Amino acid sequence: MVSLSLLPPCAVLLPRATRSLRSLLHQRPLPPPIYTPSSLDLAFPIPRLSHDRNRPRPALAEVYSAAMDSKESASSSQKLHTRLRLWEFPDKYILEPVDSLADSYLSISRADGSMKLIEELPQHSAVQSPKVRTVFGVIGMLKLLVGSYLLMITERECVGSFLGHPIFKVSALQILPCNLSLKNSSTEQKKVEAEFSNLLNAAERTSGLYFSYDINLTLCSQRLHYLGDESKLLPLWRQAEPRFLWNNYMLEPLVDNKLDQYMLPVIQGSYQNFQATVGARNIDVILIARRCTRRTGTRMWRRGADTEGYVANFVETEQIVQSNGFTASFVQVRGSIPLLWEQIVDLTYKPNFGIVRQEETPRVVERHFLDISKKYGSVLAVDLVNKHGSEGRLSMKYASAMQPILSDDIRYVHFDFHQICGHIHFERLSLLYDQIKDYLEKHRYFLLNEKGEKVEEQTGVVRTNCIDCLDRTNVTQSMIGRKILEKQLKQMGVLGADETINNYPSFDANFKVLWANHGDEISIQYSGTPALKGDFVRCGKRTVQGILKDGYNALVRYYLNNFADGTKQDAIDLLQGHYIVSLSRDMPTLTKPGVIETYASFRLALALVLAGFMFAMMSLRQARNDVRHLLLSFVWAGLSVAIAVFVRANGRMFTNRPRLSSSRH
Repeated sequence: MVSLSLLPPCAVLLPRATRSLRSLLHQRPLPPPIYTPSSLDLAFPIPRLSHDRNRPRPALAEVYSAAMDSKESASSSQKLHTRLRLWEFPDKYILEPVDSLADSYLSISRADGSMKLIEELPQHSAVQSPKVRTVFGVIGMLKLLVGSYLLMITERECVGSFLGHPIFKVSALQILPCNLSLKNSSTEQKKVEAEFSNLLNAAERTSGLYFSYDINLTLCSQRLHYLGDESKLLPLWRQAEPRFLWNNYMLEPLVDNKLDQYMLPVIQGSYQNFQATVGARNIDVILIARRCTRRTGTRMWRRGADTEGYVANFVETEQIVQSNGFTASFVQVRGSIPLLWEQIVDLTYKPNFGIVRQEETPRVVERHFLDISKKYGSVLAVDLVNKHGSEGRLSMKYASAMQPILSDDIRYVHFDFHQICGHIHFERLSLLYDQIKDYLEKHRYFLLNEKGEKVEEQTGVVRTNCIDCLDRTNVTQSMIGRKILEKQLKQMGVLGADETINNYPSFDANFKVLWANHGDEISIQYSGTPALKGDFVRCGKRTVQGILKDGYNALVRYYLNNFADGTKQDAIDLLQGHYIVSLSRDMPTLTKPGVIETYASFRLALALVLAGFMFAMMSLRQARNDVRHLLLSFVWAGLSVAIAVFVRANGRMFTNRPRLSSSRH
């Protein structure tokens, strides 16, 4: 068991007033690290595959149905409600469980969001009957300045299973306002409430949300295997790893009211799977990603690390394979370079990197790798950034900061992806594999035999980064995942000693698509577009169509980074509790400071520049008849150039920036 005293504070990104759920989560036994000794208790027995090779695999609907039937034997006090009937009365919302005989209903006030359990539904007339519909879970509640806002899952999709339990993707969610008390508020409060509630619209567009009613998705297979009996008896939300619990902050009002049966843990990340046949063996492959919420955000507004060592775009990826009664798992992680650095958008295509508070770099790097080693064991840091240019300067700082902490348990490898692989020769990643092969063979992977007994365990993790931890990182992780999968299948007896995945074209194609879709989903959450270089992961080679698609996605990223992601970052900070709206504060505001910034508009500036050049051309055409038009054309052209130069020199004023977070790190 990991000592709490050795771990960094888990709520450092949040104001002290928001730590109640963090505290509760840390009062229960922590999930064991990935390398936990086998002496710990076994939990969640792994479902075994049938040895009947001709037996057809169950469809997703059958998996879901079987799992729902098995839940009947579970303790009713711990079982999550899988389906709810939502009654919308004028003054309250009522949630009625419909997956079992309900002995109580959850009443939520539409005035202030207060909750309580009631024994029967309120009376209503046929003339004014409430609106009734089915929902599939409560994500949580968010408190703003005056009102509260309830987040509900209105549509779900069963996308597969995780260790025998159905996994659902949130297809649609809706925000239900509980703000009737707003009518008694001041005009200023109403204005501010409206501005903050508009940010919540981004929540309904949040992608990559997954959940299960039966199993803890925040823990990888090896940690679930070692979960003790005491932890197994806890509600799912209390078993959860806080850093991967997307709705951690939003569950706090439900925690206060002890509504365990309504508290549905949700992760953000990716879930991909496929089933295939190799020879006469049936194989199930799953790829699941868990995004850390500590420093979550958008591509340009969340870079590097914070002072506690938490990094942007930190994602745990677990590759699971089941065949012939065996279950194997391999975990990798990705995360931004753990320095205090930024890349503030300023209308240029590639803004300059800036390192903040360099004197704190050694402590931040040390704390980051201490945290990873406590959770995963040995760490191999693979740095894929360029050796030269601005990326090279950042990489040099990273390599220098790593030197004091290098040991047998913490290694660092630099691999200049662009210089070695270029834009088309990604097969040269084999050179990187040759450098890390010994580490992978030493620290292995997790493997259970037909009896659910541990055969192998993973004792270390590969931490991969580029600048965004998206494109180059996904290509590299897919290569490592392929090599490990081949070793696992050979140990299971599926592949021969001299065989590789390439010997089975259908399986190979499915595996490439699995990782390509995984990379796209992670990339969309961070950058707003699918991953670049996805054609190599998907097809095994670079294609003209893929290169053109990369160009288009790069332009979309530029637009989103400069003109949309600031507002999105504010919405994320609001949802995650990184910014708390409170009446006890000075009245918050979303108004830009400064006269120029208040009225700065890139669209207006662009329109003026184009108009100036248009008038200049019109005047130039009239210059042959009247020389004064020649002078006028220079005036118009000069005005356009002056505006363009001003915008270029003050680019940051014309971008869409976050306005809730005052600190850059």
